Amino acid sequence: MNFVDFIFFFYTFIGLYMLVLMIIVYFPHRKEMFFYHEGKPEPVSIVMPCYNEGENIGKAIDNLLNLNYPKDMLEIIIVDDCSKDNSVEIVKTYAEKYENVRLIVNKKNSGGAAEPTNIGIKAAKFDYIAVADADSYPEKDALLKMIGFLQKDKEIGGVTGAVLAKEAHSFAQKLQYLEYVVICFARKLLDYVDAVYVTPGPFALYRKKVLLEIGLFDKKNLTQDIEIVWRMMSHGYKARMSLDAKIYTVTPKTFKRWWKQRVRWNIGGTQTILKYKKWALRKNMLGMFVIPFFSMSLFIGVIGIILFTYLITRSLLLTYFSTHYSIVANEAVTRLISLSFNPTILNFFGISLFLLGCFYTLFALMTMKELNLKNINLFNLIFFLTLYLMIYPLVMISSLYKLAIKKYSW
Repeated sequence: MNFVDFIFFFYTFIGLYMLVLMIIVYFPHRKEMFFYHEGKPEPVSIVMPCYNEGENIGKAIDNLLNLNYPKDMLEIIIVDDCSKDNSVEIVKTYAEKYENVRLIVNKKNSGGAAEPTNIGIKAAKFDYIAVADADSYPEKDALLKMIGFLQKDKEIGGVTGAVLAKEAHSFAQKLQYLEYVVICFARKLLDYVDAVYVTPGPFALYRKKVLLEIGLFDKKNLTQDIEIVWRMMSHGYKARMSLDAKIYTVTPKTFKRWWKQRVRWNIGGTQTILKYKKWALRKNMLGMFVIPFFSMSLFIGVIGIILFTYLITRSLLLTYFSTHYSIVANEAVTRLISLSFNPTILNFFGISLFLLGCFYTLFALMTMKELNLKNINLFNLIFFLTLYLMIYPLVMISSLYKLAIKKYSW
């Protein structure tokens, strides 16, 4: 076996290992995927950072005001990060109309979501903190379906819900629709092995006491919602997921915006890995599973694209030199006997992984009851499982380059 074959087999092994792991975790818990602890309403402060969200902020506040939750147990804190549009004026109208809506304007633009979120947490009156994005919309019962996890177990520091794509119109959004459903399904399976490694920004619930204890959100990290969970885990806390608590978030309409968002996510993920590298392989869930799993998920595609580039380059060079030699030697450029149509074990594994990926995606969609035929068709599914996922290694390479030259921003 040569080095290239070894890499292919390693790649296949990782893919099959993760798939089998998900299956092993799923079957014992298949009847309780949407289970949540019945929580009783307790006071919650919802903190929403805002920067140039004039188009969305009013709808976001209306959505929070319409949650199925006692109004006297909710306060909504909007922390504006020196917006240049009419965001502040819009929030002021709500603050004047509703006693439980507050506006805080940061003294200067921080360039990210972490600082305004931290300002809101410090100003919050209540012991439970929900962090929300201005372009995201939790369902009316989402908060009730999340708070019970914190009330049930004091070792839980944060809870996330099922973050799904809202109103998928463009082709890019339809692909993200598929992606978000698969991610939610996988994240719930990780929940059963205490490995929820992120509480996504669209809507997450925390204990204020825990956030203050561990030092609030990291202002230098581009994915503060990942870093905060790793920090909680390093302090002995866990995160949970309520799959039945649905939050719909606006996704990038174009691939250009999608690329910018994913570059930021990858840079932040790499920052988190570098920050917690000393925890790798320690005898806890963070060290033994989360860091290796997350690192492999982030970087295995880069290995694949490097290998793919190597094979293509080698094939082109061999073809060029072979053709050149044949022309110079006055021999046939291609002989029928030299063509091979025999299937190889690598072809078999490659096709098998693709088919299993199709099955896994469809199974996740069916489990999540998100079979929206407008967003799901054979073309979209094939494109998602091939070209869409193949773009990720290129995004990662771009992210590593920008991180290396320190040319990035939130």
